[in-house]
Amino acid sequence: MTDTPPKKPSRIQTRNRRLILDAALEVFSRDGYGGATLDAIAKGAGLSKPNLLYYFDGKTEIYVTLLSQLLETWLDPLIELDEEGDPVEELLGYVRHKLDMALELPLESKLFAGEILQGAPRITAYLSDDLKPLFDRKCEVIQTWIDAGRIAPVDPAHLIFSIWSTTQHYADFGAQMSVLLSAEDPTKRAHAHLEQMFRSLLKPVNY
Repeated sequence: MTDTPPKKPSRIQTRNRRLILDAALEVFSRDGYGGATLDAIAKGAGLSKPNLLYYFDGKTEIYVTLLSQLLETWLDPLIELDEEGDPVEELLGYVRHKLDMALELPLESKLFAGEILQGAPRITAYLSDDLKPLFDRKCEVIQTWIDAGRIAPVDPAHLIFSIWSTTQHYADFGAQMSVLLSAEDPTKRAHAHLEQMFRSLLKPVNY
């Protein structure tokens, strides 16, 4: 006997799962895992709670599904850092990409930050098994560029931390920024400032 292939979800099933995940993203990013409820997610999705539970076993499955999808997206810019490219331009491209993600996906950034602030109880394996090896490889790439005199002698790990903190700030502290900058759109000034700052930091000593 051959295994029966899994049945493809219907268009309605696909739509309802997307509605649930979109509503859950807003609820989790606003209320955190502990404060989020299935009732709030169901209401945001425009579905009944029993209908929601037809698609997901409970709050944890929804949360883990969201995180899994997010982490795939979050890794891409670091994966794309090309050892063969121009070091300064590769790193500035990474900064731009991370800033764009923070500005375009603020709820996703807050969801990830919230999980980390809780001690990463649901993504510890991801951090150790996926992010750590990738992080180590990219630190080695940056160190190779430093050793070749192609960028200034900076600490590779803390350079990456600095990129993360200065870009994701625009999402994670968006409420504070909206008050400090009033109605101003920070996009243009943020890109210009970060490019100037990191280009100056990375410029080779003998440039």
